[in-house]
Amino acid sequence: MITNRRAVAAAVSVAALVSISATASAHPDSSELDDGSDGSGGVELKLPWGDDDKAHDEPTGDPGLPDTLGATGSKTLVVAGRGERNVVGATTDVWAHDGYAYTGTFNSPCGGDPEAGVWVWDVHNKNQPSFVTVIQSPVGSRVNDVRVAAMNSGDILVHSNEACAGGPGGFEIYGVDDPTNPVLLASVRIDELNPISDALFGGLADVGVHNLFLFTQGANDYVAVVSEGAFDNFRVYDITDPTAPEMAAAWGAEELFDPGVGEETGDVNRVLTAVLDLLEGGFGASPNKFLHDITVSADGNLAYLANWDAGLVLLDISDLSNVSLVSVALDPANGSLDGEVNSHSVWPNEDGTIVIEGEEDFSAWEGSVPPSNVTFGNLNPIPGVMGSTSTGDAFEGSQTGNSGLIYADHVVVDTGPLVGTYPAAELSGNNHPLGDGSVAGAMVWAGRACNGDALLNGAELAGTIAIVRRGACTFAEKSQNVAAAGAVAIVITNNQPSTPWSGFRIWDYSDPANPMLASTFDTACSASLAPSASCVAGGTYSSHNVIVETTDDGQVLAYIAWYNDGMLVLDITDPYNPVEIARYLGTNEAGVLNDFWGVYKIQDEPWIYASDRNGGLYIFQLRGQGLQKRGGG
Repeated sequence: MITNRRAVAAAVSVAALVSISATASAHPDSSELDDGSDGSGGVELKLPWGDDDKAHDEPTGDPGLPDTLGATGSKTLVVAGRGERNVVGATTDVWAHDGYAYTGTFNSPCGGDPEAGVWVWDVHNKNQPSFVTVIQSPVGSRVNDVRVAAMNSGDILVHSNEACAGGPGGFEIYGVDDPTNPVLLASVRIDELNPISDALFGGLADVGVHNLFLFTQGANDYVAVVSEGAFDNFRVYDITDPTAPEMAAAWGAEELFDPGVGEETGDVNRVLTAVLDLLEGGFGASPNKFLHDITVSADGNLAYLANWDAGLVLLDISDLSNVSLVSVALDPANGSLDGEVNSHSVWPNEDGTIVIEGEEDFSAWEGSVPPSNVTFGNLNPIPGVMGSTSTGDAFEGSQTGNSGLIYADHVVVDTGPLVGTYPAAELSGNNHPLGDGSVAGAMVWAGRACNGDALLNGAELAGTIAIVRRGACTFAEKSQNVAAAGAVAIVITNNQPSTPWSGFRIWDYSDPANPMLASTFDTACSASLAPSASCVAGGTYSSHNVIVETTDDGQVLAYIAWYNDGMLVLDITDPYNPVEIARYLGTNEAGVLNDFWGVYKIQDEPWIYASDRNGGLYIFQLRGQGLQKRGGG
C-alpha cells in the first residue's frame, strides 16, 4: 500500500445511499446515542468522534467511597507529591520529561478559557510540585492527549485537539526547551484523504485527533496520531523541522478486510461496504473498528495500534513509505468477560515479547444502572429521563396504578404497587431539561412507542408520565408518540442485560507474527455484574491507560490508571500469571473520590505520574520489600 498519498480531487455524491453523522462521542460506547435510527426507516450511522465525550467530561459526580480503600497487594503506592486541580472531570492525560510534568484538560468553557489546555508543573521537587503555566488550547477545542520528548530538534511537546465548541481539530507542536516559556512551532489540521469516504460523511475536513505518540528514527523525528476521520485513522507526520510538519504515512483498519480500499477513488459501493464494516462490523455494544491509541517501540520501527474491535494491530513502520502489517491480536471469546473487544490502550515491554492491551467499556451494569451517555436528539417535545432495564421490567409487570415524580437523576413512585425510588439519568439534548425540578403524575406503561407500534394503555396516557422500553427507533420518536397521546413526560427504560466493565489482555509476543493470548486481568469491580458496597452505582470501573516498565532486574511492571478502581501496579513478568502488587485509591483534598485517567513512568526513576480527572496531578512512589532501590530523577 502506498502510504504517503494525497487526496484525489473528485466530485462524488452519495448522499442518497446513506446518512452518516459524526456527532457521537469520542469514545465508541456512545455510538448508539439515539438508538441508531433516524426515525424515517433509514439507518443513521455515527462515527465515534464528535463534540461531546459523555463518558469522560460529564461525570455523574462523586460516587462515594467504597468500603475497601487504599493500598492492596504486597507493595504500597505512596503519594509523594500533588499538583492540585480539584475540578471534577477536568483533567485528562499526563506526561513527564526533564523535571516537568504536563496534564491535559477538558474544560467548560473549552479552549479559550485561561485554564483550558496543557497544565505545566515543575516537579524537580517531587514532594512539592508547583504550577508553572497553561499552554492554552485553541479557542473551541480541548486537549485529550499530551506527549513530550527530547527530539533531534530539542524538547518537543505535542497535544491533541478535539472540537468542543466549534474549534479546530488536529494537533499543536510546541518547543519546550524552556518549559516556563513554551513556544508554538506549528498547528496541524487533518482532512480525510479518500474522496469517496469524505463525501460519504459530507466532508471530513479539519478532523480531531484523539491520541498521539512521539518517536524518532535516526536523524528524523515523527509524531503518530489518531485521526478522527473515517479511513486512515493512523497518520504519521515528519516533524524533523517542527515548524514545517509533513505527512509521512497513513494507514487504516479498512485495509485489514479490503486491502487497497483506502486508495479506491471510483467504486462507491466498495468504499461504502468498507465504511459500514468499520462502523458496525465488530462485537458487542460498540462494534466499530476505529483506532483509539498508539504506542511506538523505542527504536521507532513498530507501531502498536489499539484499534477497538479490529483488535490489537502491529505494524512495521521501519520504512514509512511502505507500512506493512505484522499481525493482529484478536480473541473476543477468551479475551473479554462479555465478548466485547474495545481495544483502547496498549504498551509493550522493553523487548516487545509481552504486550498489555486495555479494553474500555461503558456499557456495563445496564440492567440495574441507567446509561448516562444517551441523547434525545432533535425535536423531543416533553421532559424525559433514562431508566434501567430492571425499572422497565418492574413497570412492564405493573403497567397502571402507579404515580409519582421524575427528577433528573431518579424516579420516585409514591403511590401504587411499585412504591420506591428508581435510578435515572436525564438524557442530553433535552429540549425540556428538568434541572433541579420535577414532573409529577400517574405513571403508565406504553410499550416500545415507535411509529407503527400500538401504544399500550394508550387511552390512559393523557396527562401522565409514559414509561416506554428502549429499542427499534430513536428516543425522540418515542417521545413524540407518547406526547401526541397526551403524556407530559417520559421515562425510557433500557433493554440491555447487565454486563461487566472491562479489564486488560496480556499477550505473548514471543513470535510477533503470531501473538498468543497469555491471560486476562480484571478487578473485582470491573468483573462485577451489579453495584455493591465496594463497587458503587455512580462509579466508573472500566480500565483506562497503561504504561509498562522493565526494571533493572528483569521484572516487568504494568502501571494502570483504572478510573474509580484506583492506580494499580501489576507484575506481568510471567504474562500467563499477572499479579496485582499494589493499588492506591483515596480522595482528593476536596473529598472527591480519585478518578485516575492517565499514567506515565520514566525508566529507572522511582516516580509514577498519574492524572486524576477530579484532582489533577499525583506523583507516586512504589515501596515494599524486594523492590530495587534507585536514585531519584
